[in-house]
Amino acid sequence: MQLIRQFELVAEEKYKMEGKIRGFFHAYVGQEAIAAGCISATRPEDLFITGYRDHGLAIAKGVSVNSCMAELYGKATGCAKGKGGSMHFFGRDVNFFGGHGIVGAQIGTGAGLAFAEQYRGTDNVVLCFFGDGAARQGILHETFNLAMLWKLPVIFICENNNYAMGTSIERTSNVVDIYKLADGYEMPADTIDGMKPETVHEGLSRAVKRAREKGGPTLIEIKTYRYKGHSISDPQKYRSREEVDEYKNQRDPIQQVLKTILENNYATQAEIDVINTRVDAMVAESVKFAEESPLPDDSEVLGDVYMDKNYPFIVD
Repeated sequence: MQLIRQFELVAEEKYKMEGKIRGFFHAYVGQEAIAAGCISATRPEDLFITGYRDHGLAIAKGVSVNSCMAELYGKATGCAKGKGGSMHFFGRDVNFFGGHGIVGAQIGTGAGLAFAEQYRGTDNVVLCFFGDGAARQGILHETFNLAMLWKLPVIFICENNNYAMGTSIERTSNVVDIYKLADGYEMPADTIDGMKPETVHEGLSRAVKRAREKGGPTLIEIKTYRYKGHSISDPQKYRSREEVDEYKNQRDPIQQVLKTILENNYATQAEIDVINTRVDAMVAESVKFAEESPLPDDSEVLGDVYMDKNYPFIVD
């Protein structure tokens, strides 16, 4: 959680203060408990797919911090070869399938990944993340229908941070409890506190167990909050400073974890300090790596866009 937080804060500085990162940038600050709880409740073989607020989940899943920072810098050593940027992180080797810029597109793709795992006969589970704004897309309903019909091993996770860009959930739908959308498909559903990794872990563990045992999909609404704007350039005029401060001061996920650790003597403050020092060093190294890495060569402009006719899976 601390690694995700520091990565985002340093990257924001490189974007806003130094102009070394450009394009879109959607920070995960405030939502770190979701990434931590989902990782502890799953196995490395399980697949993750999400929308464009993807940095935190990518880092939690195991995409290297160096390649993540390099991707933000648009460098060839980035996790998407410098071609994807903030919204399109990718890590096939750690089963992280993006990072998708089209709102809601990952919902259908996530079900497709689950269908592939089911077809291959594995017991792997797919975690498909989307925001409360994407919950209003038509693809959600089509996907829910097929996921239940085919009992796909997919967990649909709505990271409900209260705002779709700058529009509150109350202004977009008569149904403000997103987990209830599952009722129309008789899909199991749950709503959990996303500011504590423990509650995320517990809720996900139940859904993961169901999916592994061929019980089909689950919709989980995780109630969370983003401290930053929709993107870095968002002036955030749609919410008050008092609202943001209330979450930061009273419900911050990292501070809640620290309190639990120290009160239960799971670690000493000295041990926590060592972790924080190590995290700072990792993030500083990622900046150095990104700044020293080369830009993609011009010959790469069409690479990974068009498929070669001799690609082994193409049959004439």
